[in-house]
Amino acid sequence: MALSKRAYIIGVGVTKFVKPLSKEWDYPDMAREAGQLALADSRRDYKDIKAVIASYCYGDPTSGQRAVYELGLTGVPVFNVNNNCSSGSSALMLARRLVMSGIEDCVMALGFEKMEGGLSEKYTDRVSPVSRHMDHMVSLGADKGLINPSMNNMTSDVIKLFAYAAREYIEKYPNGTKEALVQIAYKNRKQGINNPRASFQNLLSMETIATKAMLCPPITFGMTAATADGSAAAIVCSEDYVIKNNLQDKAVEILAQNMVTDLPSSFGQSYMDLSGYSMAKLAAEKCLAETRLTPNDVDVLEVHDCFSCNELFMYEALGLCPVGEGVSLVTESEWRKNKEGGELLYLGKKWVVNPSGGLESKGHPIGATGLAQCAELIWQLRGEAGKRQVEGAKIAMQHNFGIGGAAVVTMYGNAGMKNLAKM
Repeated sequence: MALSKRAYIIGVGVTKFVKPLSKEWDYPDMAREAGQLALADSRRDYKDIKAVIASYCYGDPTSGQRAVYELGLTGVPVFNVNNNCSSGSSALMLARRLVMSGIEDCVMALGFEKMEGGLSEKYTDRVSPVSRHMDHMVSLGADKGLINPSMNNMTSDVIKLFAYAAREYIEKYPNGTKEALVQIAYKNRKQGINNPRASFQNLLSMETIATKAMLCPPITFGMTAATADGSAAAIVCSEDYVIKNNLQDKAVEILAQNMVTDLPSSFGQSYMDLSGYSMAKLAAEKCLAETRLTPNDVDVLEVHDCFSCNELFMYEALGLCPVGEGVSLVTESEWRKNKEGGELLYLGKKWVVNPSGGLESKGHPIGATGLAQCAELIWQLRGEAGKRQVEGAKIAMQHNFGIGGAAVVTMYGNAGMKNLAKM
């Protein structure tokens, strides 16, 4: 069946993200809160939902059912998705495709995570799904040893991979790169002050970011996304559904969405490609080709800043600047106040990236992250982001990455909402 119908987001909801295990809060509680917020935002009842895509990584099979039963028992299909850190966007992508296919007209994507404090693997009696990536990292010359004995192997290896990717970039483009990594982290922390859902709402100084708690050079704790507990949800529906239920004021169109998994280049000679650069580049190129838009048409972005170096890489992969000029984008930026008094950094005096504070401020509940990114961009395009608002935002881009691997790029536009409002 050909995908031809348009898909719109009509409701989003996000809980506050908190330090793992710091709250008496289990995943059904998180999911109930986010789901109810999304339903209220869309002016829908749970009985209106025709299917649910649940995303999480740290939970037993059918956790999605247990979570969504907090919203009701209607017998709808519930599908469980685990795609590492891109799980939330993977759930959104499946929800969109169900709607576009015409099979369902209103679908909820619901992400949640109750973390353990770090990344871990449960099954040690079988091949790890990321063993090929980690083995290749070592074959490229990475040290086999652990970074910090207090960290588990998975956390240590992921930090190490991105640290080596950062070193690769610094070797190619040494002028100002280390300083740019600090500035990116500082920017995310400063913008996160205005996000009441963020785990961290304290502004770290650039000196603290640059020097405190070096995890694996050049990555410090301040340049890192901390794990978190939390949930996020989005409700996707068809164009006919929007019109039939008079939801034009809520609807934001998903203009394009593409997932790219590992390519031959992922296992080539580049740590950057091993950590998702070429995957993101291809996914972004596909989205731009489908929409016939250019990066200059984009106003606001939510980018997967698991580490500030990854955000820097993505400036180039997503087409905001030519290869090797990401640092220039940072240095040629300016802080501007919006009408609500919030400050936002305009990279290259053009783009606002991670007005939510990004993963570095919000924290990273893996199954919820992609949907929280989505929610921020929906609020931006509706003009509902308050002190985080990018004024005049019309086109948004999202990048969500999970090692193992999957890069998902999504583009949103409010033009569809305006057109529907005229009908």
